Order: sequence, then structure tokens, then C-alpha cells
Amino acid sequence: MIKFEEEMIDLKKRISEMASLVEEMIGKSIKGLKDRNMIIAKDVINSDDEVNNMEVEIDNLCIKILALYHPEAEDLRVVTMIMKINNDLERIGDHAVNIAKMSIPLSEQPPIKPLIDIPRMADKAIEMLKESLDSFMKLDSKMAIQVCIKDDEVDALEPQIVRELITYVMSDSQLMDRALRLIFIARHLERVADLATNIAEDAFYIATGEVLKHHHLK
Repeated sequence: MIKFEEEMIDLKKRISEMASLVEEMIGKSIKGLKDRNMIIAKDVINSDDEVNNMEVEIDNLCIKILALYHPEAEDLRVVTMIMKINNDLERIGDHAVNIAKMSIPLSEQPPIKPLIDIPRMADKAIEMLKESLDSFMKLDSKMAIQVCIKDDEVDALEPQIVRELITYVMSDSQLMDRALRLIFIARHLERVADLATNIAEDAFYIATGEVLKHHHLK
């Protein structure tokens, strides 16, 4: 069983490395947007292949562990949930890439307004992602619940951003394209928060063996 334990340690290490990368990508995509820096945005886009390769490697390792060792109980939960978390992290990386792609044309035009709520939304989503992975690594069910609760805070910011941008467009229709890009960026951040919530729910399941879905919190 020593080999099995080594494989499990390696699996957790790899998923942690992938989480760190996609977390960095989200942060850099928003920094590129705020600083109007195309170099940072392109760096995020170029990271997409690395994330995709990591996803395949982690999936293959999970399949290998299931096939060779037939894990049971908590070990089985860990492996199957890592497969789900792996997929969610890859999707978060995709959202970071989409944000970066939208920030490039925005950097070539005058800003509609100073960016305040979108960076706030990004900070909250990144915080949720960090805590969801911490709850997984530490088997901390209470932290996982707190991540799920924070999702409502991010959800509340999106319509606020949309309303404000629509107000600007109503006063100047030429702002439509830039406003739509910012609205889509807010939507991507909302999805990042949703995926962080998914990871927290998976972490809760690993820690307790109980299902936590759709914010059914006591």
C-alpha cells in the first residue's frame, strides 16, 4: 500500500499545482484588464495549453489509481471528487482566458469608467477559490460551507455592474461594445465563483460523506 499512498500524495500535489495556476490566471486576467496591459493578457491566454495538459495528466492518474488499487470509503471519495475538481479548475482556466481575450480590445479604447466593482468581484471569486481548495486539502467542512455562503455576495455584484453599464450606454450608444465586454467579464467571474462553490461542495462531501448542494445549508 506504500505505492498507493505515494500515488495519492502525488495526485493531491498535482491538483494543488493546477489550482495555483488557474488562481494566478484569474488574478492576472483582471490585472491585465485594470492596467490595460496586453502583455499580461496574452500571458494568460498562453497558459491555457498548460492547464489543459495538467487536466489530462490528473485524469489519467485518477483512472490509474482506480484501476490498480480499487480504493474504498474516503480514498474513493477523494479520487472521484478530484476528477470533478480537476474539470472545474480547467473550466476556471477557460474563464480566465476569455476574460484576457476581452481585455485586449478594451485596452485599445478609452475606458467607460474607473473599474471598481469588477475587481471587487474578482477578489471575492479568487478568495472563494483559495478557500475551496483549502477546505479540500484540510478536510475542513466548515470552511467549505463558508465558501458556499460567499457565492451570494458575488452573485449580487453582477446585476449591479450590468445596471450601471446600461446607464452609461443609454447616455452614449457608442459605448455599447465596451459595455458588453465588461458585462461578459462580470459573467465569467460569476461562473468562476460558481465553480469555486462546486469545489467547496466536493470538499464537504470528501470531509463528511454527506452531499451539500444548491446551498441547502443548516
